[in-house]
Amino acid sequence: MQDAPIILVIEDDRDLQSLVEDALRDGGYEPAIAGSGEEALTLLKAFRTKYSALVTDIRLLGRLDGWRVARGAREIDPSFPVIYITGGSGDEWPTRGVPDSILLQKPFSPDQLVEALAKLLKTAPQA
Repeated sequence: MQDAPIILVIEDDRDLQSLVEDALRDGGYEPAIAGSGEEALTLLKAFRTKYSALVTDIRLLGRLDGWRVARGAREIDPSFPVIYITGGSGDEWPTRGVPDSILLQKPFSPDQLVEALAKLLKTAPQA
């Protein structure tokens, strides 16, 4: 798919990762999977303009959780679109989440993910 916005995804549950990938492709986006928060931040730092948004689980394998990855992404680009996905931790979003982000509680539908992404990308400043 040429010129589709590339969305960086961090989800360590294989089934859910598959669902997110399919939803993004069906919605006209190109998913790029990072295996951990550390890998995601490395990719964002190295390829700053390649990615259009971040979709991250809050609880991740490794040292960095989704909260910290999103804050790191915002240090690179203060308006970078972020969607958190979680089965828990939603009550922490108002205090730990980055401003102007969206939180989707699991289980969510593929349409909810695509709609949330479209909303963020439409309101995010264009580079």
